[in-house]
This record gives sequence, structure tokens and C-alpha cells, in this order.
Amino acid sequence: MDMEKVLEVPMSQIVEDNPRPQSPSPQPYPLFSKQFLRHHGLDLFSCSFAWFLLDIVFYSSNLFQSHKYNHHLPTNDQVNAYQDAFEVAKFQAIIAACSTIPGYWFTVYFIDKIGRVKIQMMGFFFMTMVYLALGIPYYKYWDNEPNTGFLVLYALTFFFANFGPNTTTFIVPAELFPARFRSTCHGISGAFGKLGAIIGSVGFFWASHRVEEKGYDEAIGMTASLIILSGVCLFGLGVTYLFTRETMGRSLEDNENDD
Repeated sequence: MDMEKVLEVPMSQIVEDNPRPQSPSPQPYPLFSKQFLRHHGLDLFSCSFAWFLLDIVFYSSNLFQSHKYNHHLPTNDQVNAYQDAFEVAKFQAIIAACSTIPGYWFTVYFIDKIGRVKIQMMGFFFMTMVYLALGIPYYKYWDNEPNTGFLVLYALTFFFANFGPNTTTFIVPAELFPARFRSTCHGISGAFGKLGAIIGSVGFFWASHRVEEKGYDEAIGMTASLIILSGVCLFGLGVTYLFTRETMGRSLEDNENDD
């Protein structure tokens, strides 16, 4: 009889003896408020500045290809415009197939084993080393003739960019911030990256000319330019080490609890 009475009671009237405590939901606060800056200001700085530094280097590296085309491609008097475009595209495709794409797949495999921050730091570190190896002996050893060793080192800059900060700077902002700020903070970080891309593109074209040529004034040359890029990578390593929080294993609830 008691069971029949229980079955007649609506579920809304049944109160558990030991109800599960409900954690209070965080109070919302606006973007760029004092609360936001206290909880997420340093995260936004680290994501934005690391992306900014990466794109200075990454876009400079892409422009750097033009300095080596002449050693490995036919001269303009041997091919027409279409053949020249095909040879350049083939050269870029080989670099991508040997370095850029493998770098992404290494990140896919290791990112949940090593962690985002360690991969970003490793990428910046090895990019620093490679740019020093390219820059210090550039005019003495790399600039005079085609050299397979130079292409290997050059490809390694893309490999460690993609097995490193070129991937993680996109992932970390998407995981670090609470859902209501995530898209905005990711967009702000990406915007700082594009600012770095502009600085890298314009600055490297100007700085890499050691003598006046093709409408460019005399500047500091390739050796100094590449050493500066290595310094930018080292700076990115420091920013990542000091300010970037690991997001591996974090969930949406973890981000909300940070509030």
C-alpha cells in the first residue's frame, strides 16, 4: 500500500533527503571590466603577444623564400611567366610537403601528450636556433651558391613553426577563456597576430637589403635581419614560459570557475 501511495505522488513533490548542493553560477561581468582584467587580462596579453611575435617571424619567413628562388629555379630568360609561376609554386609545394604539413601532423599527435605550452615553447626555441644558424654565416656560406643544407634549415623553420606556435597560438585562446568571451578574445589575439604580420612583411623587406637595390634603400642586411628574427622567437619563448597557462585537460566548467 505504501508503494502505491508513492507512485501516486508527482515527481515535483518528491524532495531528496540529501539534495546535491548546487554550485552558484558566477556573476556575469562585461568585457574589459576590472573583473575581466583581474581574471583574464594576463591570459589575453599572453595569447595576443605570442601571436604577434609569431606572425612577425612567420610572415618574414614566407617572404624570405624570394631570396633563394634564384639559386634553385630557372632564370627569367629561360622560362615564360606561366612557367616561372609554376616553378615557384612547385618550390613552395615541396617546402610545404617536407616541413609545414608534417609539422601540423606532429602537433596533432603530440598536443594531448605534451601539452600546448610545452609545444609552443619548443617551437619558439628551435626556431631561435635555426634562425641563428641561418643568419650568422649567411653572407659567408649561404648566400653565394645553391646549398642543400640551407634548404633543410629553412624548411625546419616552418616545421617548428607548425609543430609549435603557429598551431598553438590558434588553439590556446579557443580553450582558455570562458564561453561568453571566447570568440572576442580569440579575435583580439588574431588581430594582434595580423599586426605582427604587417610589421614582419614590411620590416623584413626593408631590413634585408644590405645595399640599395630595386627601389629599396640600404639597410641592415640578411645577417642582422635573421638574428633579429631569432631574438623575436626567443622573446616569444619567454612570454610563453612566463605568462601562458596550459589548457590541456581544461573544460568549460574549469573556465567558468575561474570567474
